[in-house]
Amino acid sequence: MAETKYGQYFVTWDPASPRKHPLGPFVSIMDDTVVKGSHFYMVHWVMPGTKPTSSAVGHPPHIHKDAELLFHIGTDPNNPLDLGAEVELFMGPELERHIITKSCVVFIPPNFIHSPWKPLKTERPWIFIEVNQGLRHTEKLYPQVLPKELRDQVDWSYWKAKEEGFD
Repeated sequence: MAETKYGQYFVTWDPASPRKHPLGPFVSIMDDTVVKGSHFYMVHWVMPGTKPTSSAVGHPPHIHKDAELLFHIGTDPNNPLDLGAEVELFMGPELERHIITKSCVVFIPPNFIHSPWKPLKTERPWIFIEVNQGLRHTEKLYPQVLPKELRDQVDWSYWKAKEEGFD
């Protein structure tokens, strides 16, 4: 659509892209490098039978420079609040545990430690949307808040490669 005056604002994910998500197909990834002035958005499906990440812990504890919103959206039109899944999310440096089973949005303030995040069970596909309220995605790991036995289960080289935006 880019050949029209405003076509650059309509972005469709290219399924041939080498960038894949382990939980399910991307719908879109958007940031300032895709459309000038856009905040970071990532949308993907979460499919039954998929593995969360490179470790049993899931996405390990981290912070972002900007506020973040995590949307968990069920796909049952007869019961849109039923997520069809169980997702574990820990909040704060004390790792307060939450289990998400209903469609919801989680607000995470800037520089707030959150995660591990991981789907525990997925009975039917659901949609995950991550919105970082900054022009670029930033992430700084906080492995020190995990107990040693969990820290030892994480492939930190995988996650270290994903750290960005903090100098």
